[in-house]
Amino acid sequence: MRTLGIIGGTGPETTVEYYRRLIAGFRERSPERRAPSLVINSIDNKKVVDLVTANELAALTDFLVAEMERLAHAGAGLGLIAANTPHLVFDEVQRRTRIPMLSIVAATCEAAATAGLRRLALFGTRFTMQAAFFQEIFRRRQIAIVVPNETEQSYIHDKYMNELFNNILLPETRAGLVAIVRAMKERDAIGGLILGGTELSLILRERTLEGLPVLDTTQIHVDAALEWLLQE
Repeated sequence: MRTLGIIGGTGPETTVEYYRRLIAGFRERSPERRAPSLVINSIDNKKVVDLVTANELAALTDFLVAEMERLAHAGAGLGLIAANTPHLVFDEVQRRTRIPMLSIVAATCEAAATAGLRRLALFGTRFTMQAAFFQEIFRRRQIAIVVPNETEQSYIHDKYMNELFNNILLPETRAGLVAIVRAMKERDAIGGLILGGTELSLILRERTLEGLPVLDTTQIHVDAALEWLLQE
C-alpha cells in the first residue's frame, strides 16, 4: 500500500479535517481496504508564521525541507503540506526533497480549468493574497486571480489568524466573508471563489456562494491525494 506523508500543524484544526476527509474518502472509494496509510508530521505553526512575517523565505525553505525529509524517512512516497501559505516556497522545497510533493495550488488550478472558470477571487491569509504564487500558476491556464481590496484583505487576515485558526467560527464572521464575495462579484466581475486558506473551509462549507462556485482547496488537495493513494 502507498503511504502519504502530511506536514500538518500549520493549522491544527485543518490537519484534523484533512485526516477526517482522507479517511472518509478512502473508505467511500475503497471500502475493502478500510483505511489509507498516512504519516502526519505536526510542526510548529508559530515558526512558519514568524518566518513568513519576517520574509525569511530561505529559512522557511530549510525548515520545510527538513520536515519533509522526516516524512521520507518514515516511508512516505508522496508528501503534501496541509496549508496554502507555505506554498510560497513550494518549488524550492520540492527541488530539494527526494519524494514528490502534491501542490495544493496546482491541484486547485487544474480543478478550476476543468470547471471552465476564468476569473476567480482569492481569499486567504494576507501572505497568500499578496504573494504571486497563485497568480503564476493560474496564469499558465489563462485564469485570472483577483484579490480583495486592502480593507477586505485586512478583515480576512484578522479573522483568519485570530478566529478561524483557533477554531472560533462566528456567524458574524461568516456574514462578513460572504459580504466580501458579494462586493467582489459586483465590483470585480469574479466568476468564482478560491478558499486559499484551509481554515476557510471550516466556516464556508457551501459549494456555491452568492451564485458563484467555491473551490475548497482543502477538499481539492484531499481528492488529489486520494487519487494517488488508490493507485496500485
